[in-house]
Amino acid sequence: MTPTGLPDDVRVRRTVLISGASVAGPALAYWLHRSGCAVTVVEKADALRDGGYPIDVRGTAIEVVRRMGILPRLRDAHIDSRRCTFLDADGGTVVSLKPSAVVGSVEGQDIEVRRGDLAALLHALVRDDVEFLFGDSIDTLDQSARGVDVTFRSGRQRTFDLVVGADGMHSHTRESLFGPEERFHRYLGYCFAIFTMPNTLGLSRELVLWNTPGRAAALYAVGDHDELHAFLNFHRPQPPLGALRNPDAQRDLVAGVFAGAGWEVPGLVDAMREADDLFFDTAGQIRMPHWSQGRVALVGDAAYAPSFLTGQGTSLALVGAYMLAHSLAAHRDHTAAFAAYERDVRAFVAMNQALVDSGGATLFPTTAQALEQRDAMLRDLVTLPSAPLRPAHSALTLPAFAALP
Repeated sequence: MTPTGLPDDVRVRRTVLISGASVAGPALAYWLHRSGCAVTVVEKADALRDGGYPIDVRGTAIEVVRRMGILPRLRDAHIDSRRCTFLDADGGTVVSLKPSAVVGSVEGQDIEVRRGDLAALLHALVRDDVEFLFGDSIDTLDQSARGVDVTFRSGRQRTFDLVVGADGMHSHTRESLFGPEERFHRYLGYCFAIFTMPNTLGLSRELVLWNTPGRAAALYAVGDHDELHAFLNFHRPQPPLGALRNPDAQRDLVAGVFAGAGWEVPGLVDAMREADDLFFDTAGQIRMPHWSQGRVALVGDAAYAPSFLTGQGTSLALVGAYMLAHSLAAHRDHTAAFAAYERDVRAFVAMNQALVDSGGATLFPTTAQALEQRDAMLRDLVTLPSAPLRPAHSALTLPAFAALP
């Protein structure tokens, strides 16, 4: 029997292809399977991606993972950082705070976990009920009245009722349907490099952030491990388009920007040169007038990436996946479902994307005056009570999950 109470041979199951197996994709697969869909997830990587920078689950997204039954396991995996220390140009301490005071999270409610831990939990939830195609990706999409004909990079061909792009900020699905990323990308004035390096400083459960105007370097110790997440961030008025697809150019660009920097920055630059997991990108958002076209929709960063400056990318992915699946379960007609999804989620997305207007300026000032103002604000936080829940994090009340009519 299906969730509607009808035998399988009476109601034809809706088939859905999801591109991307990070967070939004498996979360959407879970809820679509719950509503009776036959789901396939295609992922260009050969296996589930492990590791990655720590991510946050906050506000409404906490309710999503609670309804999925994985909240206790995420709480067990909570990183529980104890300290966030800001340093001046010479490496002297400006202030040391609880991380929640800096990022606006709520102690005892919000969760920070390794991205790979969340991805593994989501995959474990659905791997027995959902078809996964690793090491492959969508090549072409051809929509018709009967469905979407998909040709994969591997050469295989299949037809699905619906396709959803959950393939990240640089979504191939979005580009195939809506055109080049430049049409929807809002550059926020920063570039960043993330990589791992040995924990030679003995850091434990803490974040250390060094700043000069327009430059920042951070080391993040997750637990008591012998490995650190390193982060180099810098202001640049225009995106360095020539370096975005050239790892050697990226390394040269970062090294040049941080030449002559103090503290441990020269060691970070050397480690970046040797890192085999370097990830370089620009800080930006995806802003689109519509998140669907015909039988194809977008979810998560592919549709509305808020940027790391908001700390809300993962939460938006989880909430968006839930709301898209809810709309598809409530409306048999996909056009009505996609319209309801956009109507119900767009204001929530806009509120969270707006967080960037204070996030970048607060953590990564570009002038000496702004840096002094930020440091004064941070010192004030030492004596202030814990931050209340930000409205943007929990402005959306989740509806009960509906079954297909």
